[in-house]
Amino acid sequence: MIGFDVSADKNYDTLEAYLESDRSPSESMLVSDLDGFLTAITIGPELIKPSEWLPVIWGGEKPIFADEREAQAVLGAIMSRYNEILCEIEQQTFQPIIWVDSGGTVIAADWAEGFRLGMGLRPKSWDPLFRSKKHLLLLLPILALCSDGNGESALGLDAETENAIMIEAPEVIPSCVIRIAAFWRSRRSKRATRLH
Repeated sequence: MIGFDVSADKNYDTLEAYLESDRSPSESMLVSDLDGFLTAITIGPELIKPSEWLPVIWGGEKPIFADEREAQAVLGAIMSRYNEILCEIEQQTFQPIIWVDSGGTVIAADWAEGFRLGMGLRPKSWDPLFRSKKHLLLLLPILALCSDGNGESALGLDAETENAIMIEAPEVIPSCVIRIAAFWRSRRSKRATRLH
């Protein structure tokens, strides 16, 4: 995987191992889609409490941990990444966790699907971004990586275009995410100014 310094967080290995283990609920997110999900929640139009979004990570099931120590390590790593995304956005150094297979192929669709799932927690709140012709373009590289219920491109793209977007994803996604965050920050600032 690329874009994340796993050595920076010793709990990270525990998180990855847990999500891929049999103890993790069968519908749990894996690391890349979890990262996309946390990113959408972090930069989105409104604050969403962990009590609402944590169950989504487990697919609505209750996670089973080996012991309290593992529970703290796993949940701590999730919250650590959430906070890290906030800092990276603020410092404009955001890097998504995107899988790269053994052949060097970038697999960014999981990250994008996680991001879309995060948006889905507050779909109406995201409407202003969809209605802005200028800023909607920031979502297109992400949504272009998502698929519909039949496994086809959600935007109806051909395989060649999808592959081209996939290859560019590691370079394009960070900029899009930082600019989406700026869009929501600007709207909140304008709203706060109007209230005073």
